[in-house]
Amino acid sequence: MRPRSVLIAAALLAALPAAAQARSLAAVKTSGILKLATSADFEPFNFLQGGKPTGFEVELGEAVARKLGLRAEWVIRPFDGLLRDLAARPGEIDVVIASHAITSTRLQTVDFSTPHYCTGGVILTRRGGPLTSKALAGKTLGAEAGSTYFGFLRKLPFGKSVQVYPSSQAAIQAAATAKVDAVVTDRFAALGALKTYSKANLVMGDTLWKEQVGLALAKGNSELRLAVNGALKGLMQDGTYAQLSQKYFGQDVRC
Repeated sequence: MRPRSVLIAAALLAALPAAAQARSLAAVKTSGILKLATSADFEPFNFLQGGKPTGFEVELGEAVARKLGLRAEWVIRPFDGLLRDLAARPGEIDVVIASHAITSTRLQTVDFSTPHYCTGGVILTRRGGPLTSKALAGKTLGAEAGSTYFGFLRKLPFGKSVQVYPSSQAAIQAAATAKVDAVVTDRFAALGALKTYSKANLVMGDTLWKEQVGLALAKGNSELRLAVNGALKGLMQDGTYAQLSQKYFGQDVRC
């Protein structure tokens, strides 16, 4: 869902000292703690409530930890640096769960679990605004820094002005308050915005592409990745995933 500065991450990964290694599954099990990282800025997936992280992905991450017999320990960092930090300082983070779309570029620097939900990039605008990719020509547009949405807008083959925001909420607010003509964002974030900004006359335009979203792990940490995949599979089979999905979205969002 959201792609970041992967070229920087690739450069950092290439320059890593040999001592910088991800914690193995055995080391994680010995510690009894799964170090989970998120951005806590992407409601309803991950956000802060009473100073603590919560949301669909936070609850799912904690359920994964419990399934593995571990306690979840959260690290909150800006979205744009999460994959970079995972690659550069893998011992500090075991798993990133922050709505990262699985892309070929990101797979150069990190590994992903099986998808934990599917979504898509959509246009969000005010009534009368641009609803198709062609209609974005000549408009002032917004997107979250380092996201797949920003990458999409930047590559559009026509003139436009792109404003970059530190979070998806900030980008959506810019659309709601007429600071930009439209934003490209996650489908579920857009659906939430229709309720949050009910007086702003927001409407959803085209779904521009579909995305599979996964948990990110350090490159080559295969045993931990397989364990996480097993935990996700178990949660989807025992009803835990369905309960969380209904709680936050009123529907099943698995792929």
